[in-house]
Amino acid sequence: MAKAIPALSLINQGRRRARNDAAGHRSSSRASKQNQTDFSSLTSSVLSDFLKFCRLSCCITAPVCPPASLWIVTKPTECFLTRPKETEEARKTRKWKKKKISDILAKSEPKPGSPGDLQQLVKDHYSGSRSVIELEELNLPDSCFLKANDLTHSLSSYLKEICPKWVKLRKTHGEKKSVLMLILCSSAVRALELIRSLTAFKGDAKVMKLFAKHIKVQEQVKLLEKRVIHLGVGTPGRIKELVKQDGLNLNPLKFLVFDWNWRDQKLRRMMDIPEIRKEVFELLDMGVFSLCKSESLKLGLF
Repeated sequence: MAKAIPALSLINQGRRRARNDAAGHRSSSRASKQNQTDFSSLTSSVLSDFLKFCRLSCCITAPVCPPASLWIVTKPTECFLTRPKETEEARKTRKWKKKKISDILAKSEPKPGSPGDLQQLVKDHYSGSRSVIELEELNLPDSCFLKANDLTHSLSSYLKEICPKWVKLRKTHGEKKSVLMLILCSSAVRALELIRSLTAFKGDAKVMKLFAKHIKVQEQVKLLEKRVIHLGVGTPGRIKELVKQDGLNLNPLKFLVFDWNWRDQKLRRMMDIPEIRKEVFELLDMGVFSLCKSESLKLGLF
């Protein structure tokens, strides 16, 4: 039969075991903590030595890298070749030179016009709107051209050379709404200059201004109806308008003179101006070509 153990003794034994277990646990925990402390100290010392070695090696082999807070990140940029900036004076000079298109003409020697120049202009003007056969019909015969000015004549001397029988012609002319001679020029100012230079040639002939400046078309039509005019000086636009309104008849016309060689301030000749050139050809279409082919009208290039 088992021996009975008093309850008090069992309780004391349990207490002793609990104290022993707690003491053992405390000692083991102290040992583990000591081991952890020793390992962490060893690790920190090794890491510090390693970092010192790294710093020393960086100082020897490469420059010290700045901290990240001081880094400047720049984007790559494209490279372009730029012109140097022009000063205001240089720009003004360049613009001023650009406006003077006629510098080459000013330096070149003047060349007198010839009948071939007019023939070429006629061909160029009508080549886009006329057929080959019609262009051949527009070819003016050489016999309708008078001697061209060689740049040595004044207007009076040139007209005396091409029309030596002018006195006889103007005496026999008595038809109104017509003239014996027309002088075509580019502007009203130029027309006045030409009229002043006709003094030595015209004699008693009646000269009329045929341009649009300060003169209405109806006034000119009335003057042509009332008087006998021998010589007209004007612009092709106004003369064309007079022909349209039946104020001027071209059939009695004997001489048609172009102010060919004169140049304006821009060194442009009469036929160099597109508007004037267009009006000249419109006037030639109003019966001048047919009169030239019939040899009743002569053309001169002054």
